[in-house]
Amino acid sequence: MRASTEHLVTVVTGGSRGIGAATCLRLAADGHDVVVGYVHDAGAAAEVADGVRAAGRRAAVVRVDTSVEREVDRLFESAERELGAVTGLVNNAAVTGPLGRLADTSTDDIRRVVDVNLLGTLLCSRRAAQLMTGRGGGSTGGGAIVNVSSAAATVGSPGEYVHYAATKAAVDALTLGLAKELGPDGVRVNAVAPGVVDTEMHAAMGDPDRAERMGALTPLGRPGDPGEIAAAIAWLLSPEASFTTGAVLRVSGGR
Repeated sequence: MRASTEHLVTVVTGGSRGIGAATCLRLAADGHDVVVGYVHDAGAAAEVADGVRAAGRRAAVVRVDTSVEREVDRLFESAERELGAVTGLVNNAAVTGPLGRLADTSTDDIRRVVDVNLLGTLLCSRRAAQLMTGRGGGSTGGGAIVNVSSAAATVGSPGEYVHYAATKAAVDALTLGLAKELGPDGVRVNAVAPGVVDTEMHAAMGDPDRAERMGALTPLGRPGDPGEIAAAIAWLLSPEASFTTGAVLRVSGGR
């Protein structure tokens, strides 16, 4: 278990909005310096960074397309140059593409979903693993990675985004395998699998009312809030989860 006095520096991809933004702010409240990775909205990323600083922590903002290897390398180089050695990674960046049946989904949309959700997670995880294992491990602990998966990985999401669900199932497999691979180096790897969460992602998919409609079908009768997912991510990064690795924590309102 890492000592609580360690200087915590965590990279959050897709950190400018939704779950990613909530995670950046929660981690700052928990004592992390935060790298806010974003791909489109520089203004939103800057606002999140301001929130991190308002909590008394340092922040860096880095534009990154996680599916591009050189940009991932630059993300981590910037993190270590501006804030110090990276101790945590939250692989949150993801896209869904438009809602619809797989038979009607374009190859370009499928490829982009696979590139961001799976290749991007692999590239970021690989770079974090190189850095964390390079600092040694064993009982001292080398760091922690949390992947943002999805409840879609186990339900398949027919008629909505089968290709997205498939990438998230792959993220679950990555979480388990990498946890076993990096455990001897003191690096923990876990995932959070959110259900329906009230973010702007639904509007981007073409169905702005989807969160409320689908959330009403859960046992809890509502969609999740991004802060509820951020709390689970923060716990998995914390010393309280020091014996937890290879887990996929479902935070889905019971569905």
